[in-house]
Amino acid sequence: MFINISTYLFVPLAGLAELREQLRAVCRACDLKGTIMLSPEGINLFVAGTRVNIDMLLGTLRAVAGLENITPKESRSETQPFRRMLVKIKKEIIAFGVDGIDPATRTSKKISAKVLKQWLDEGKPLTLLDTRNDYEIKMGTFRGAVAAGISHFRHFPGAVQKLPANLKHEPVVMFCTGGIRCEKAGPYMEREGFENILQLDGGILKYFQECGGAHYEGECFVFDRRVCVDSALQETSSASCFACQMPLTPQEQKDARYVKGVSCPFCIGQPALTNDIRSQLD
Repeated sequence: MFINISTYLFVPLAGLAELREQLRAVCRACDLKGTIMLSPEGINLFVAGTRVNIDMLLGTLRAVAGLENITPKESRSETQPFRRMLVKIKKEIIAFGVDGIDPATRTSKKISAKVLKQWLDEGKPLTLLDTRNDYEIKMGTFRGAVAAGISHFRHFPGAVQKLPANLKHEPVVMFCTGGIRCEKAGPYMEREGFENILQLDGGILKYFQECGGAHYEGECFVFDRRVCVDSALQETSSASCFACQMPLTPQEQKDARYVKGVSCPFCIGQPALTNDIRSQLD
């Protein structure tokens, strides 16, 4: 049984080269796989391994100044969902490309999964905004959610300019897989004049953990070999195309244009999809 952890923390980090080597050594010794991204703005990680080895990594992280209270979300899988272990230093732990957005000092207000479910149960007027990419949303989202309409999070600022003007004065609850994208998307929208922005704390995965699949339709795309998880955080039968990495439902896998290890209906004649998705899986 593998323990899969995901977490992020926006906090000023220094000595990144030394920290990278320390984490590489720990992950190598513990036979962990996944990705750890370090930057001056914080840390973002997706790692899987045995319980004892995951705990060893968390102990190492919590010994770093600023990371003492890091608390990951967890799920379990029968197989290792990652192919390799990468520890990388980047300019941003989540690529956005907009200056002046600093989640370490300011984010939008958060709403818990349980409160959101209560609001949805009650039919409270609000707009759910899915900040994820289109290929993620195709696998599942909250019922009635508005899609940002992007293929990469760097395109989100442009998508905001196309949203209906009336949303600037109405409650908007934004969400993503684990919450990290909303940490930047929320303050950006507020800077653009949106007055009532809320972030779903912990994203879809935390919602699944606390509320199951209520008000959600389909699965949740994850960036590892599981492809998607259901509302019980269990791996589904969805697959991904070898050529373009597009996630595929069981029905799409029956399409004659889907050839395992070769192609799928989405990448035939559309090589740009390969670049968009692969760039985010790297």
